[in-house]
Amino acid sequence: MKRAPMKRIAILSFLALALAGLGWGTYQAASPRVPLSKYMPAGPLLYLDAKDFSSLLDDWNDSPQKRQWVRSDNYEVFSRSRLFLRLKGAGDQFATAAGLPPSMDFLAQVAGRNSALAIYDIGKLQFLYITELPSARSMRTALWQTRAKFEPRNAGGVDFYVRKDSESQREVAFAVSGDYLLLATREDLMAGALHLMAGTQGHTVETESWWTQSTAAAGESGDLRMVLDMQNLVPNGYFRTYWAQQNITELSQYSAAISDLFRSSKEYREDRVLIRKKESAVSAEGMAAVADLSRLVPDDAGVFVASANPTPDACFALLETKLLAPHIGPAPAAQISPQVQLTSGEQGSSSDLETRIDEPPSLNAGSTQAGAELKRLLERNSATASLQIQSSQKGQAGVFIRMHSLIVLSAASDWNTAEVHSALAEFVQPSLTAANLGFGWMQKNGYEQLNGLWPLTIAVRGKYLVASDDAALVEQVIPNFNRKSDRKPLELFAGFQHGRERTNFVRFASLVDRPGSAAPSGSASGREPEFFSGNMASLSATFADVSSEKIEVRSEGSRVMQSITYDWSR
Repeated sequence: MKRAPMKRIAILSFLALALAGLGWGTYQAASPRVPLSKYMPAGPLLYLDAKDFSSLLDDWNDSPQKRQWVRSDNYEVFSRSRLFLRLKGAGDQFATAAGLPPSMDFLAQVAGRNSALAIYDIGKLQFLYITELPSARSMRTALWQTRAKFEPRNAGGVDFYVRKDSESQREVAFAVSGDYLLLATREDLMAGALHLMAGTQGHTVETESWWTQSTAAAGESGDLRMVLDMQNLVPNGYFRTYWAQQNITELSQYSAAISDLFRSSKEYREDRVLIRKKESAVSAEGMAAVADLSRLVPDDAGVFVASANPTPDACFALLETKLLAPHIGPAPAAQISPQVQLTSGEQGSSSDLETRIDEPPSLNAGSTQAGAELKRLLERNSATASLQIQSSQKGQAGVFIRMHSLIVLSAASDWNTAEVHSALAEFVQPSLTAANLGFGWMQKNGYEQLNGLWPLTIAVRGKYLVASDDAALVEQVIPNFNRKSDRKPLELFAGFQHGRERTNFVRFASLVDRPGSAAPSGSASGREPEFFSGNMASLSATFADVSSEKIEVRSEGSRVMQSITYDWSR
């Protein structure tokens, strides 16, 4: 008779615990993530924010991409770069100042969930890091265990610890405040953050104009967010030295930027917003034309780029370098000092019997003497948008890789077919024929092809001019004129089929980097890896699972919205 009440009590107790757990889980899901930017003192050049830094770090450490990359030629070259050596030196100085063993996997210890990093000085690598980490776990870190070596301080009612290395003059400060671990390389940054966490009013990163402009223009925060003070970052000497893209002039037009990374099993998407100092000069007609041209891109195009409002000179250069007179142009002016090449003193190569050394290189006749009529045509009928498509193809013998190009120019008015014929003929005739013998255009199904061995194909469709060095590529594009584009207006639309082009790229790069030589490069042979066939090919192999990349750029006033999508094959 007593078992029934006991059974009911057990059931009720279980239900109560289940409901309590459900209520706590609902509270956790509903409670908003605390923005750590409210605790960051004003003045950083760069701010990074992760919803779950620990998971991001675990995913990278456990990924096959990391395991392959650290064994690659790309990593070998990077590990000898100035940037890597500088970062390693700063890391060693930090470990010395903190009194940590040099082999300690310190980052994994201090990686919590909700985390933020603000960098205040790039040259000295001064930063403040805040992460959500249970206090019990914080007290198991190497820093907390060695706090007796630090000098105690107090700010905002919280104790923190400071240590300074006399040789490098680098400071390390850390604190545990509730379920937050704070780490800084300056005592004042640590004290400022603790005062802000205690509720003291002060200037934070959220009060700065570059921050408010960026975050107001962005949407939902991604798994990883980066906000940049471009106004002060770009002129920084260290940034200009170590920024790999070396596009400082282009970046100088922006005052602020924000980037959000969103991850899923099949796709990584990066959404950026850049704030221009002046409003965009790209016309609405140009952006509409780019969206219109996007329908012409074949599904298997290797690389494509559609851009709005190209200048007549840009259109001429595109036609000249890709189709009409492809040649090696002058090398760009070097912005960094040359590297020392230690050789045995030989000049030239015994296998190169064609390059003359007793006279300057001859100028390309087509680019200097010809082309005047084509330039006038492009100036009269200026393009609202241009589309460039390139694909690689293995030769029939399986040895050489051919690169085929197609260009589409969309103009405000219709192209005159006779004028197009005349302008192209005036450009290419001097290098193809004497006295115009055997020169003419053959009518094909939907396009026209130049007589002879020169693989030039054109098609005029009203306001669209199509030109290519491959008739098969033209035959792929022409049916797409019947498609309808549902894409919104774009300033730029580009894509890259990595899965399609990767093998051909490696083959082509091997022929270019090592003509007539099968000698391996890389660490196994003790040689410097070849740039394309070693360095870049190994990076491509590391991310072989990235099947394609797509870039969309839109402008609205002073805001530039960029969306970069990476599709994963598995």
